Amino acid sequence: MRRYGNLSGTSGVTAYEIGSDFITVEFRDGSTYSYTNSITGLSNIEIMKRLAAKGSGLSTFISRHVKDKYAVKVK
Repeated sequence: MRRYGNLSGTSGVTAYEIGSDFITVEFRDGSTYSYTNSITGLSNIEIMKRLAAKGSGLSTFISRHVKDKYAVKVK
């Protein structure tokens, strides 16, 4: 997992991992969710990848647009 930039200093996201068709996101509470193209949607995954790399806006995007469209809750 790569540490999330958290440019605002207030994000709920702490780390992420990007693959060709998925992104896995770890949150401040220790929970980890994997989002895939097939469940979350290709356009959402691509936006999430860009936001993760940028270090800003990922948590907000997930809470506003993705919500519970995750493939699996890892922990």
